[in-house]
Amino acid sequence: MRGKPGSSPHFVVTGVLFEDHDEASQCESRIQELRESRRLSPRFEFHFNSCSHDLRTAFLQAVRSSGFFYHSIVLNKAKLWSEGFHDKSSFYKYTTGLVFENMKPQLNDSIVVLDKCGNQEFRCELAKYLKRRVNETGGKRLIKKVKMQRSDGNDLLQLADMVCGAVARSYSSKENRWVFRKLIRHRELRVQIWPK
Repeated sequence: MRGKPGSSPHFVVTGVLFEDHDEASQCESRIQELRESRRLSPRFEFHFNSCSHDLRTAFLQAVRSSGFFYHSIVLNKAKLWSEGFHDKSSFYKYTTGLVFENMKPQLNDSIVVLDKCGNQEFRCELAKYLKRRVNETGGKRLIKKVKMQRSDGNDLLQLADMVCGAVARSYSSKENRWVFRKLIRHRELRVQIWPK
């Protein structure tokens, strides 16, 4: 799960889903193979904003046949009026919660891995908030566990960053804004603009 704040008029948060561990492992292998083919360090971290056009394209082409799907929330910052949106932690929690609301149909006793951000207190609050918001009272448990990991050691968090970047770029004014998102469009479950 990654978010793209930047200075654009939109804030984008993306969740990437795998239905089974084998698909996730195969995707990680493809990312590592890309590093090797490009003679990058085994610890090289893929960040959409710091990669070249060529490397972004190569990454998304390498993973596009992997069995993942994604949801994104695109927040229109100009239309946010509540005082709560001025608090960074509340803003991030709320936006992440919106993504997980949309992901509910695909969740079932799931392990959620989030990019490690903020202090320990914030991370604990975020994990509790997501479980409380998403898990159904008296129903099935949608989120089993929430883990926080650093993206530099997790290829699937880097995948989420690259997908999030591709979605965010499609809402920019840049000439090639649709190039990257088109490569993974078949993996898209929902991209919601909020508020309308």
